[in-house]
Amino acid sequence: EIPVVVRDVDDQAAMAMGLIENIQRDDLNPLEEAQALHRLLEEFELTHQQIAQAVGKSRTTVTNLMRLLELNPDVKLQVEGGNLEMGHARALLALEDETQSEAARIVVRKGLSVRETEALVRRFKEHGVPPARSAAPAVEEDPDVRRLIQDLTDKLGAPVQLKQAANGKGKLVISYNNLDELEGIMAHIK
Repeated sequence: EIPVVVRDVDDQAAMAMGLIENIQRDDLNPLEEAQALHRLLEEFELTHQQIAQAVGKSRTTVTNLMRLLELNPDVKLQVEGGNLEMGHARALLALEDETQSEAARIVVRKGLSVRETEALVRRFKEHGVPPARSAAPAVEEDPDVRRLIQDLTDKLGAPVQLKQAANGKGKLVISYNNLDELEGIMAHIK
């Protein structure tokens, strides 16, 4: 048996219920979620607090998601494509339209963390221009390093990035999409 709840509701309530159910899906990107929340705000004249209660999120989360709609179109595309996460996008909101795009390109190209993105945004705001490039080439430009990254990616079956600071220290970042992939990576490492 499958439990079923049958309700007799008017069209507007049915639409609201459908939107709320859609928002609670796991496979929405932050912009799709923001657009659905915005529809609840506009069409049903709900407050952020009422929306938060209806969808089971905090009011702050609802507000932050809806702020993503203020991003410029280039940055929205990066969020929709999964190149930028909500935290990156929220940090970029502090910049003007044109600067948002430029900063987003840097974030994606360098694979910056949210904290690194926030620092980049602060530098943009302080200096009005992107931070100066260092004289040292990026670690990924070295052919030996590129080969090492490719070898690791092939061996682990997952994307690998190297991030190196000016002092020579660095991080090895291995990306995965779900716990099954992580377990597979761990099996390769062991």
